[in-house]
Amino acid sequence: MTKLLLIKTSSLGDVIHALPALTDALRFNPSLKVDWLVEESFRDIPQLHKGLNRIQAVALRRWKKHWLHISNWYELVNVIKNINTESYDLSVDCQGLLKSALLCRVLPGLRHGYHWDSIREPLASLCYQYTHHISWQLHAVERNRQLLGQVLGYTPDTPVDYGIVAPPLSPTLRPSTPWVVFLHATSRTSKEWPVDSWIRLGHHLARMGITVLLPSGNIKEENRAQHIAQQIDHAIALPRLDLTTLASLLQEAEWVVGVDTGLTHLAVALKQKVIAIYTDTDPQATGVYGGERATNVGGIGMVPDVESILKLCL
Repeated sequence: MTKLLLIKTSSLGDVIHALPALTDALRFNPSLKVDWLVEESFRDIPQLHKGLNRIQAVALRRWKKHWLHISNWYELVNVIKNINTESYDLSVDCQGLLKSALLCRVLPGLRHGYHWDSIREPLASLCYQYTHHISWQLHAVERNRQLLGQVLGYTPDTPVDYGIVAPPLSPTLRPSTPWVVFLHATSRTSKEWPVDSWIRLGHHLARMGITVLLPSGNIKEENRAQHIAQQIDHAIALPRLDLTTLASLLQEAEWVVGVDTGLTHLAVALKQKVIAIYTDTDPQATGVYGGERATNVGGIGMVPDVESILKLCL
């Protein structure tokens, strides 16, 4: 039995994009034992995959904030020691960044990653024993699939399968009417959809008897969620929820409308109907992908109108 460590630490969308590669690998070799090295704040997502053996968690983001603290260095050393006790036969760095490559470099077994001309930080390729050419023209999901396929010796040729299922939603969080989730928050202001557009779309849905739910992850997002919810009948600005609960909420919604953010990709991975709104990024490269019920709208320098989004919802 081969033991493999898949390295994809962050961000949320990137972690989700690697899930189909795991599904492919286990389909090709059912006896493969796969662990996943991931940022601690995203560990809930790969844990939803039915074939994953275990999670190995790091806290690079937390450590980076206080990198002079000796306790963080001790924690990092202990994490590496614990990983090394597993004696992996090979590790595959699907992240392709220096931070992930350096983690890969200190691991036992064969080390695989992207060739220097196939990643954003070429120096990372020096940390691998074997490198692989992967086209930049492919969507991020397919780049991950191709990398793991080259490592293990198969060609991914099946439909994309993220392989995850969320647990049932707690009755205490379940609205009394059908709901739609508005994923209004994203990492950059340039990727946001105007607040007025969310409110106008919400008015249409409220008249149809649909409850609008607005999650958030920080104070700024909470304030925007509350502002939008106050303008829409029966809309709810949700408290902060863990990723597993959010996954359940997305999975059981009527549909999901979201901007370019990791949760939008999560909704697609859960086979949900999704309308993904792009205003500052190219959906051809990193748009929602592989879901028969998912639609990308917009693109760089575009602001989709409410009417076009509403037509897709209906």
